[in-house]
Amino acid sequence: MDFKGKILYLIMAAVSGSLMAIQGTFNSVLGKVIGLLEGTFSVHLLGTITAGLLLLCFGNGSFAKFSSVPWFAWLGGPIGVAIIFGVAYSIPRLGVGVATTAIIGAQLLTAYLIDHFGLFGMEHITFGLYKFLGIVLIVIGSKMLLN
Repeated sequence: MDFKGKILYLIMAAVSGSLMAIQGTFNSVLGKVIGLLEGTFSVHLLGTITAGLLLLCFGNGSFAKFSSVPWFAWLGGPIGVAIIFGVAYSIPRLGVGVATTAIIGAQLLTAYLIDHFGLFGMEHITFGLYKFLGIVLIVIGSKMLLN
Protein backbone atom coordinates (compact mmCIF):
# COMPACT_ATOMS: atom_id res chain seq x y z
CA MET A 1 0.00 0.00 0.00
CA ASP A 2 1.46 3.34 -1.04
CA PHE A 3 1.26 6.62 0.88
CA LYS A 4 -1.93 7.65 -0.90
CA GLY A 5 -3.56 4.38 0.14
CA LYS A 6 -2.50 4.90 3.74
CA ILE A 7 -3.73 8.49 4.09
CA LEU A 8 -7.05 7.58 5.78
CA TYR A 9 -5.23 5.41 8.30
CA LEU A 10 -2.67 8.13 8.95
CA ILE A 11 -5.45 10.64 9.55
CA MET A 12 -7.16 8.24 11.95
CA ALA A 13 -3.89 7.72 13.82
CA ALA A 14 -3.26 11.47 13.99
CA VAL A 15 -6.77 12.13 15.31
CA SER A 16 -6.22 9.39 17.91
CA GLY A 17 -2.97 11.05 18.95
CA SER A 18 -4.73 14.39 19.38
CA LEU A 19 -7.49 12.75 21.37
CA MET A 20 -4.88 11.11 23.63
CA ALA A 21 -3.51 14.54 24.59
CA ILE A 22 -7.04 15.86 25.17
CA GLN A 23 -8.05 12.78 27.14
CA GLY A 24 -4.94 12.99 29.31
CA THR A 25 -5.76 16.59 30.10
CA PHE A 26 -9.39 15.75 30.94
CA ASN A 27 -8.29 12.77 33.06
CA SER A 28 -5.83 14.89 35.04
CA VAL A 29 -8.59 17.44 35.78
CA LEU A 30 -10.95 14.64 36.80
CA GLY A 31 -8.26 13.11 39.01
CA LYS A 32 -7.59 16.44 40.73
CA VAL A 33 -11.25 16.88 41.57
CA ILE A 34 -12.35 13.38 42.60
CA GLY A 35 -9.00 11.57 43.13
CA LEU A 36 -6.69 9.68 40.77
CA LEU A 37 -8.01 6.17 41.37
CA GLU A 38 -11.61 7.40 41.41
CA GLY A 39 -10.99 9.25 38.16
CA THR A 40 -9.29 6.24 36.57
CA PHE A 41 -12.24 4.05 37.59
CA SER A 42 -14.76 6.58 36.26
CA VAL A 43 -12.99 6.86 32.91
CA HIS A 44 -13.03 3.08 32.48
CA LEU A 45 -16.65 2.79 33.62
CA LEU A 46 -17.74 5.41 31.09
CA GLY A 47 -15.52 3.78 28.45
CA THR A 48 -17.12 0.40 29.16
CA ILE A 49 -20.61 1.87 28.81
CA THR A 50 -19.60 3.58 25.54
CA ALA A 51 -18.02 0.40 24.16
CA GLY A 52 -21.10 -1.59 25.21
CA LEU A 53 -23.41 0.77 23.33
CA LEU A 54 -21.19 0.62 20.25
CA LEU A 55 -21.12 -3.17 20.52
CA LEU A 56 -24.91 -3.32 20.63
CA CYS A 57 -25.21 -1.07 17.58
CA PHE A 58 -22.28 -2.18 15.43
CA GLY A 59 -20.76 -5.37 16.88
CA ASN A 60 -20.03 -8.11 14.37
CA GLY A 61 -17.49 -10.28 16.20
CA SER A 62 -18.08 -13.28 18.40
CA PHE A 63 -17.43 -13.92 22.09
CA ALA A 64 -17.49 -17.62 21.18
CA LYS A 65 -13.80 -17.30 20.28
CA PHE A 66 -13.01 -16.21 23.86
CA SER A 67 -10.84 -19.24 24.62
CA SER A 68 -8.69 -18.88 21.49
CA VAL A 69 -7.37 -15.42 22.43
CA PRO A 70 -3.67 -15.45 23.46
CA TRP A 71 -3.24 -14.80 27.20
CA PHE A 72 -1.30 -11.57 26.69
CA ALA A 73 -4.09 -10.01 24.62
CA TRP A 74 -6.20 -9.81 27.79
CA LEU A 75 -3.69 -7.44 29.38
CA GLY A 76 -5.05 -4.44 27.44
CA GLY A 77 -7.55 -3.62 30.20
CA PRO A 78 -5.06 -3.57 33.09
CA ILE A 79 -2.54 -1.73 30.90
CA GLY A 80 -5.25 0.82 30.07
CA VAL A 81 -5.74 1.45 33.79
CA ALA A 82 -1.97 1.98 34.21
CA ILE A 83 -1.90 4.34 31.21
CA ILE A 84 -4.80 6.47 32.39
CA PHE A 85 -3.43 6.63 35.93
CA GLY A 86 0.12 7.44 34.74
CA VAL A 87 -1.00 10.14 32.31
CA ALA A 88 -3.39 11.73 34.80
CA TYR A 89 -0.62 11.67 37.43
CA SER A 90 2.16 13.09 35.23
CA ILE A 91 0.37 15.84 33.28
CA PRO A 92 -0.33 18.16 36.25
CA ARG A 93 3.29 17.74 37.40
CA LEU A 94 5.02 18.11 34.02
CA GLY A 95 2.52 19.91 31.79
CA VAL A 96 0.68 18.46 28.82
CA GLY A 97 3.51 19.13 26.34
CA VAL A 98 6.36 17.61 28.36
CA ALA A 99 4.30 14.60 29.45
CA THR A 100 3.12 14.00 25.89
CA THR A 101 6.70 14.26 24.62
CA ALA A 102 7.74 11.51 27.05
CA ILE A 103 4.69 9.44 26.13
CA ILE A 104 5.35 9.69 22.39
CA GLY A 105 9.06 8.94 22.76
CA ALA A 106 8.43 5.81 24.82
CA GLN A 107 5.55 4.82 22.57
CA LEU A 108 7.74 5.01 19.45
CA LEU A 109 10.60 3.07 21.02
CA THR A 110 8.23 0.33 22.16
CA ALA A 111 6.39 0.26 18.83
CA TYR A 112 9.57 -0.17 16.82
CA LEU A 113 10.81 -2.93 19.15
CA ILE A 114 7.49 -4.75 18.64
CA ASP A 115 7.76 -4.28 14.85
CA HIS A 116 11.42 -5.26 14.57
CA PHE A 117 11.12 -8.42 16.65
CA GLY A 118 7.60 -9.30 15.51
CA LEU A 119 6.44 -9.48 19.12
CA PHE A 120 2.94 -10.53 20.19
CA GLY A 121 2.16 -12.04 16.79
CA MET A 122 2.74 -8.82 14.87
CA GLU A 123 4.36 -8.86 11.44
CA HIS A 124 8.16 -8.49 11.51
CA ILE A 125 9.12 -5.10 10.06
CA THR A 126 12.85 -4.46 9.91
CA PHE A 127 14.21 -1.44 11.74
CA GLY A 128 16.50 0.19 9.17
CA LEU A 129 18.70 3.24 8.86
CA TYR A 130 15.91 5.67 7.89
CA LYS A 131 13.80 4.66 10.87
CA PHE A 132 16.85 5.02 13.12
CA LEU A 133 17.51 8.51 11.75
CA GLY A 134 13.84 9.38 12.23
CA ILE A 135 14.03 8.34 15.88
CA VAL A 136 17.23 10.40 16.30
CA LEU A 137 15.43 13.46 14.88
CA ILE A 138 12.48 12.88 17.21
CA VAL A 139 14.84 12.61 20.19
CA ILE A 140 16.57 15.85 19.16
CA GLY A 141 13.17 17.54 18.72
CA SER A 142 12.02 16.20 22.08
CA LYS A 143 15.10 17.59 23.77
CA MET A 144 14.42 20.97 22.16
CA LEU A 145 10.82 20.90 23.42
CA LEU A 146 11.96 20.13 26.97
CA ASN A 147 14.21 23.21 27.21
